[in-house]
Amino acid sequence: MTAYMLAHLRRAPIHSEVLEYLERIDATLVPFGGRFIVHGGSVEVLEGGWSGDLVIVEFPDSASARSWYHSPAYQEIKPLRTRHLAGELVLVDGVDADHRSADLAAALRRANGS
Repeated sequence: MTAYMLAHLRRAPIHSEVLEYLERIDATLVPFGGRFIVHGGSVEVLEGGWSGDLVIVEFPDSASARSWYHSPAYQEIKPLRTRHLAGELVLVDGVDADHRSADLAAALRRANGS
């Protein structure tokens, strides 16, 4: 099942190390089937608050995403980002193409006995 690595990064002055990180990250993704699907595009806040940038990288599955994250190639460049940009990084599984929210609600109702 497709998995997504989501990063919510706080804006900060761009440091030369961040630019180097950006220049090198693509090559670390290729062996694991990772590709950017969102990379800091404009955000329209419809509810709640938001600050910073959103990055979403798609992987074929969560094992590939974890392998990328722990790979020597990514670990080598990771400090170039983390020394200068604060934020959260999470891994989340996608859903099947036939996923329906109503099916989830039904399963939760059964589990709760309601």
